[in-house]
Amino acid sequence: MTTDVRTLGLLLAGGLARRMGGGDKPLRLIAGRSILAHVIERLGPQSDGLLVNANGDPGRFADYGLPVVADDVPDFAGPLAGILAGLDWMAARRPELEWLVSVAADTPFIPHDLVARLHAAREAHGQPLACAASGGWTHPVIGLWPVSLREDLRHALTIEDERKIDRWTARHGCASAEWPVAPVDPFFNANRPDDLAEAERLFAALPPA
Repeated sequence: MTTDVRTLGLLLAGGLARRMGGGDKPLRLIAGRSILAHVIERLGPQSDGLLVNANGDPGRFADYGLPVVADDVPDFAGPLAGILAGLDWMAARRPELEWLVSVAADTPFIPHDLVARLHAAREAHGQPLACAASGGWTHPVIGLWPVSLREDLRHALTIEDERKIDRWTARHGCASAEWPVAPVDPFFNANRPDDLAEAERLFAALPPA
């Protein structure tokens, strides 16, 4: 399994959180800590640095000590705009890196082998992209992105007005890596207030670290 490909981690926190009633979903608390803190704890050791994608005042994430980059594409164009912002930031500030892994910043159970298994999947299938899957569903936001495709992505977003991740990735080829959903689906995300209570219950079901 590939474990040594240097990869920057991107935490996508740019959503409008309408179903949560507004505000920043990643800053809601689960098991006494913010969801974002849980994501950082899990993704940080797998990544060559972390970056937050969020719009508005970046100061609300100051406690985490991470760079914050906003979308360049206007009008909340969705996760692809955040991924492009992350790729642009990486190309300008971390040019030695060729890979970006994105995760939704409201997914507190991200697996500890996410980056390695995504790289292994793309290599095994000979594809330039990879995304996570569980329970028969793919999770296109949880994906691996090469900086070499950033100009194609920019064209898709700004010229073609493309907003669907899986439609864009299908152009290039995207492998998937599957995870089991027991005891906890590692890609559970907290979209609604009720999900916060469910996440608390799921934390209790996790085996000791």
